[in-house]
Amino acid sequence: MDRTIEGRAAHVAAIRERAEADMLAIGIDQAFIDRLVETFYGRILKHSELGPVFDARLSGRWPEHMAKMKSFWSAVAFRNGAYGGKPVQAHVGVSNLTPDLFPQWLALFSQTLDDIAPNDEAKAWFMATAERIAKSLTLSLFYNPVLDDPRLKQG
Repeated sequence: MDRTIEGRAAHVAAIRERAEADMLAIGIDQAFIDRLVETFYGRILKHSELGPVFDARLSGRWPEHMAKMKSFWSAVAFRNGAYGGKPVQAHVGVSNLTPDLFPQWLALFSQTLDDIAPNDEAKAWFMATAERIAKSLTLSLFYNPVLDDPRLKQG
């Protein structure tokens, strides 16, 4: 086998092992990921503004979405490659999705973590990660660089 490939595989394995150890150190395992996703999306469905947007998009496909979100959060936390989707493309064209829903999503995520996270460190890690995800999606879906063009600003 090529030494470069062997080195890369060892590096990837080391990253994965380190991520798993880091998560375990703050009380995060796959059971927690599963509980987080199930609890959070259960609350999403009951939310007056988020629920209708999610349910309109996922009606009849909730089990698949839940499995995908468990894979996503597992991949993010454990760096295990469990998720192979494209989050931005998945959100393009979602009816009634607006930038102001992301702070509501984050608030609900935070409340969920308040209720189920094993400790403050775990909550902080998941919130920082969720905030990066929300910012990335918001910029990808709604940012228009033309709006930042100084020639278009009224003074």
